[in-house]
Amino acid sequence: MATEAPPPPPGGPDAHTGPAQPPTAAFVEVQESAEFGELRRTYRSFAFPLTVAFIAWYLLYVLLSNYAGGFMGTKLFGNINVALVLGLGQFATTFLIAWLYSRHAANRLDPKAEAIKSRMEHPEADA
Repeated sequence: MATEAPPPPPGGPDAHTGPAQPPTAAFVEVQESAEFGELRRTYRSFAFPLTVAFIAWYLLYVLLSNYAGGFMGTKLFGNINVALVLGLGQFATTFLIAWLYSRHAANRLDPKAEAIKSRMEHPEADA
């Protein structure tokens, strides 16, 4: 049976072929930096409010389904009722949030993270 595993690295199984790993102190220094703090604030200012809003929207749907059966069963047109529209709205909201996050990450998070990563991988460029 053939496998799709890549061949072992030259120099034996213990050879390290990737970029040199920065020391632990460098990671701690970056974590404590203002730039990393700004990256975390940018992420949290987007993720936390949307998470809370989505959970509230989901719980509203569940509570309406459990305690407002008459309202949820209200026909809007044909066999389409409020429950179906709100249920499909859950899917639409999920995809909308994923799309918004991907745009936010590409525009605001990724450039900041890439700058930090670049400095971690190439510290001699800062000197």
